[in-house]
Amino acid sequence: MVRKQFEVVQRGIAQKQCGAYRTVSLNAALLLAGMLPLDLRVREVASLYEAKKGVSLRKLSGREVERMAPALEAPHPAERMSLEFISLHDQETLDRNSEHEIRIFTDGSRIEGKVGAALSLWRGGTETLTRKLALPVYSTVYQAELLALCEATRIASKTKATSFGVYSDSKAALQTIVNHGCLHPLAVETRRNIKSMSLQGKVFTLHWIKAHAGLEGNERADHLAKEAAVGSKKRPDYDLCPVSHVRRTIRMETLEVWNHRYATGSTASTTKIFFPDAVTAYRMIRKIVPRGTTTQFMTGHGGFSEYLTRFRCKEDPSCQCEPGVPENVAHLILQCPINFLSRDPFREQEEVKGAPLEKSRQLCDVWFRSYQLLKLEFDSSAAILFLFQPS
Repeated sequence: MVRKQFEVVQRGIAQKQCGAYRTVSLNAALLLAGMLPLDLRVREVASLYEAKKGVSLRKLSGREVERMAPALEAPHPAERMSLEFISLHDQETLDRNSEHEIRIFTDGSRIEGKVGAALSLWRGGTETLTRKLALPVYSTVYQAELLALCEATRIASKTKATSFGVYSDSKAALQTIVNHGCLHPLAVETRRNIKSMSLQGKVFTLHWIKAHAGLEGNERADHLAKEAAVGSKKRPDYDLCPVSHVRRTIRMETLEVWNHRYATGSTASTTKIFFPDAVTAYRMIRKIVPRGTTTQFMTGHGGFSEYLTRFRCKEDPSCQCEPGVPENVAHLILQCPINFLSRDPFREQEEVKGAPLEKSRQLCDVWFRSYQLLKLEFDSSAAILFLFQPS
């Protein structure tokens, strides 16, 4: 009952969004408007809320979701250290900020679908220690950068040197660390390590350096991070599942359910000629601005004799090419002899007749001329050219 009420409300909104006739079905209107069914969106929000609260979701295969640290565990504002980082844009500025006894370069990388992090520790002009860190494939580079910084502070807190400089090319990770309001677990641990060093009388400075600028320490850390991503066989050093992966997993499940509804539904038959798969259509259609005439052609609800006859706006559903042959979208594109000259040059190349419609620039000419023959206002072919460009 609730789902039906959602559908009644959403159908009108989706029809207005894509400029469709009021007779267009919910499935067709949602697909062309780039919208998901409202009841599935509600389930998405509920699943994400449960995951953030620590409820184990079957779709995550038992993985623990990364959650923000409790605010009560954060230090009192009066006890917070003043943190900031220095931006270095070239070798000259790096040299001026390299007076530390130990310099630690950190980096995170994603390559071939795998994620890794690494750090390179230098004393003077010599590399004295390297550390490679493994992360699961579902981790983000942001997590890798934070993990590398956290590991750098942990090593620094256990080293007997008194002056440390940490260099990272991730400004987002550094901003997370210096922002006490951010309770990311890795950032909280990093700040805890920095405070521990401060109590030991150690000098610790954070630096941002420009990536891929030929800086030796940064290039070394980048190389190690890529090796950690591709070649590491050990157990992950940090395996909490990021919220972005949770959202993506939930959305994929939603799209599967929506695609099943769309494919098995008895409506949107004309729309299925153009978009047999709702998942593919969802990724494509949301990138364009819906046009009323485009929607008419992709739903079959418009200035077509067969449609107009259904609502007694016309006496005969036949196409002007031949009496008794209904004038509908499939006929106009694939069979109508009026469009023969437009269709003939592409018949051998595309095998249009009797075959599923292909995403092809050439076929767009046929469809565009069909618009003109139907005397429909079509102010720009850019949208449909985009829709059917080769993937």
